[in-house]
Amino acid sequence: MHLRGKFKDECKQNDPRSRVYYQHQAFAETAVNALEQRTLLDVDSEPWNTRHTSIICTLGPASQSVGMLLKMIDAGMNIARLNFSHGSHEYHKQSIDNVRAAEKLTELKGRMRTISIALDTKGPEIRTGLWAEGTNAEFNLQIGEAVRLTTDEAYESKCTLENLYVDYKNISQVLKPGNRIFIDDGLISLLVKHVEDKHIDCEVENGGLLGSRKGVNLPGVPVDLPAVSEKDKLDLQFAVDNGLDIVFASFIRDAEGVREIRRVLGESGKNIKIIAKIENHQGIQHFDDILDEVDGIMVARGDMGIEIPPQKVFVAQKMIIAKCNQAGKPVICATQMLESMIKNPRPTRAEVSDVANAVLDNTDCIMLSGESAKGKFPVQCVQLMHEIAREAEACLFHRELFENLRYFTKPPLDQMQSSAIAAVEAAFRSFASIIIVLTHSGRSARLISQYRPRAVIMAVTRSLQVARQLHLYRGCCPVYIDTLLPDMEVQFKQHNISTSQALAMSDWLLDVDSRVSDAIKAAKDRGFCSSGDAVIVVTGWRPGLGTTNTLRIIYAD
Repeated sequence: MHLRGKFKDECKQNDPRSRVYYQHQAFAETAVNALEQRTLLDVDSEPWNTRHTSIICTLGPASQSVGMLLKMIDAGMNIARLNFSHGSHEYHKQSIDNVRAAEKLTELKGRMRTISIALDTKGPEIRTGLWAEGTNAEFNLQIGEAVRLTTDEAYESKCTLENLYVDYKNISQVLKPGNRIFIDDGLISLLVKHVEDKHIDCEVENGGLLGSRKGVNLPGVPVDLPAVSEKDKLDLQFAVDNGLDIVFASFIRDAEGVREIRRVLGESGKNIKIIAKIENHQGIQHFDDILDEVDGIMVARGDMGIEIPPQKVFVAQKMIIAKCNQAGKPVICATQMLESMIKNPRPTRAEVSDVANAVLDNTDCIMLSGESAKGKFPVQCVQLMHEIAREAEACLFHRELFENLRYFTKPPLDQMQSSAIAAVEAAFRSFASIIIVLTHSGRSARLISQYRPRAVIMAVTRSLQVARQLHLYRGCCPVYIDTLLPDMEVQFKQHNISTSQALAMSDWLLDVDSRVSDAIKAAKDRGFCSSGDAVIVVTGWRPGLGTTNTLRIIYAD
């Protein structure tokens, strides 16, 4: 330890690049094992300027305006989530337009930020109706109070305690006296006392304030809900028609549910990423099959904590994240991450630790739900999540993580996979600040992300959808470039030649160098690197898809 401390001091004095490296918890990377690495963490060490973990924000009344969205983008929002359990298509279309307007404003300000938009399906879930007093009304359910549930649609928008509507038509057929019903993420518990054809008499076991359109769970009760409802089909077509980037598929219980969503999206929606939300015991049981079929996973802890014992949720979270890391697929950790900030300007210490531990578990994205949709402090929530993620990422034992991930990659490897591993290895050995990868489909960037480099992945692409979707992958900072070199652009416009034709005719190497320079400039502008920093550059050997096999080490000027 004494020799390592002396080495640390010498690095601070002599080598500018090492000095930066050892100021950001990176000195702990010199440890020989995970236990020693944790002993070398420094509470006073400043984290990196970068954040590898993406932040997803649910949009709602508190965050739908262009002005608020722009503030949230500045604070660190990467993906906007539209919750189709609430709101009309017209409402969500306005949200989409506002996100795109805010995204455009970042470009006009000279700091283009691509923002992905995700549609979260209602899914085969059960929800209560709307209180007769309106959307914002809440009723306080007292322990021992009688509540009658009904499937009579006459009460769908005028619920009372005597007739609380639920939208599952067969609920009377699957419930029996003695069953429990959980509402609003399990905050309210009802005990079934009597069942009739269209209504169920219950007694309140755990009370509380109940709002409108709250989720209903029937733990331990088999239900016959379809994987994709008629409403979901209309919503998925809406995603296709409006060019959305991602679908968060609710209550996926098996791989067939994912395949059915793909069939609904069809050829026009084949490039939309499907993220399966794992929310119940059946989804956990069939997880491996679901993972093989889907583009990514969300650990939806709200309903999961009702469907399985709450003390088992963290076990499921760690297992799911680890399997996604092993498979190289993105994973999102969601629900109640900063829940208290819906009403309070500061989170609880437990919430801060929850966010940090999700990052340390190696999740790709962390998500805000009600905090950003209806909370009083949406911008502050994003800012705080950004700061927590930076601190947690600095504390990761990146080198050991890389070795563990590489262990699960069995040869023979194709050229893109080999190049990705080599790029991450080179970044560790050269203390590189950034890895620049030129990508058409996004696959090269995704492969590099799979091995969790400490350096930021500047993923340069001419596809706007690819740029937006890359926010799903940890460490990826998309750089969208849709122009040629200025002198080439003028020349080709004069001869009425399209961009694709121009690229085929232009000096491809000059175009590569131009995009690399743009990526370095973008990284400098965002504080990701400085002049003299090592930079890893990963490109193809010729134009086209699937040609990535070239790696260079350069220095930012």
